[in-house]
Amino acid sequence: QVQLVESGGGLVQEGGSLRLSCASSGRTVSNSKMEWFRQAPGKEREFVAGITWSGTGTFYADSVKGRFTIARDNAKNTLYLQMNSLKPEDTAVYYCKRNGVVDYWGQGTQVTVSS
Repeated sequence: QVQLVESGGGLVQEGGSLRLSCASSGRTVSNSKMEWFRQAPGKEREFVAGITWSGTGTFYADSVKGRFTIARDNAKNTLYLQMNSLKPEDTAVYYCKRNGVVDYWGQGTQVTVSS
């Protein structure tokens, strides 16, 4: 069993920055690809960023490329998402996901960007 807990969300003005964290416990996630997703009100959940188990491969949605950076610290079992130059359209609940035979999701953290 794996538990994922996101933190770091909040209210920020347009152009500001936030850093999300996703702490994992239970079975190790160091050998798993991990991803960030988000879901805005009335919209489907969408992919934001992903990172390979080693951390050497990263992937981004076009909408966040150049503004968001995904990283992981396997020693701390923690996934990060540094979000810069935030826009109102980034407002959503952000979820981390651990890929595997069974996918695990966190409970989400709210990010609100005011204009």
